[in-house]
Amino acid sequence: MIHSTAVIHPRAEVSASVTVGPYAVIDENVVVGGDCVVGPHVYLTGHTIIGERNYFHAGCVIGNAPQDFKYKGAPTRSRIGAQNIFREHVTVNRSIKLDEDTVLGSNGLYMANSHVGHNCEVGDHVIIANGVLLGGHVKVADRAVLSGNCLVHQFVRVGKLAMMQGGSAISKDLPPFCLARGDNGMCGLNFVGMRRAGYSSEQRVELKRLYRFLFRSDRRMRQAAEEARSTFTSAEARLLLDFVEGTHRGICADTGRVHEEHREGE
Repeated sequence: MIHSTAVIHPRAEVSASVTVGPYAVIDENVVVGGDCVVGPHVYLTGHTIIGERNYFHAGCVIGNAPQDFKYKGAPTRSRIGAQNIFREHVTVNRSIKLDEDTVLGSNGLYMANSHVGHNCEVGDHVIIANGVLLGGHVKVADRAVLSGNCLVHQFVRVGKLAMMQGGSAISKDLPPFCLARGDNGMCGLNFVGMRRAGYSSEQRVELKRLYRFLFRSDRRMRQAAEEARSTFTSAEARLLLDFVEGTHRGICADTGRVHEEHREGE
């Protein structure tokens, strides 16, 4: 299952069930789990641990050195879960510090030409569309969706089940369940994603009320979050409130332009 033109270092740990395509290169400190597919011209390098059943399409570069002047050649790491799909020319950089890894979860879809910067933490069931760029130290929570050509500034957080519309760019945190639009803007909640994830009508309505309370009132953000805790008590509401109160970069601002396709219609 290994093409004759592939180059695999003798000390690389590659499961016997892995398929390796033409001209792929797997370096010394790479571990590749069972049933992975390493396509043509893929480069797996660095101290990289890859779980089972990952599929790397043509031209991916995984675990290469971070694009940061602070990096001085330390044997830093990247870790990848199981059952991810990496389409053509995806790049994932290892971390710049020995005490922190670049970490990707499981069951993700990383579409063509997307980039995951050093020290990023990406959760499970995340969709990263074509051309998405994640700066260093970005955190993307479970089931987030980043549409085509989105930009995420370094150290920014993207919350659980949040979604970024195509071409949007954020340098501030995007809370759980929220929709990003344009530059640092929000335009409501990701109701479609919540329905697909099994959230009930009652849960969605409560989050809709909380969104309006936090982002469409005249209150300051932290004041609104503190007041909301006595009224909004579900686990989903607490997740959103904890996220808002834990921000260091600030929160994307509601644009006030809510279209019919973003409304729940209940």
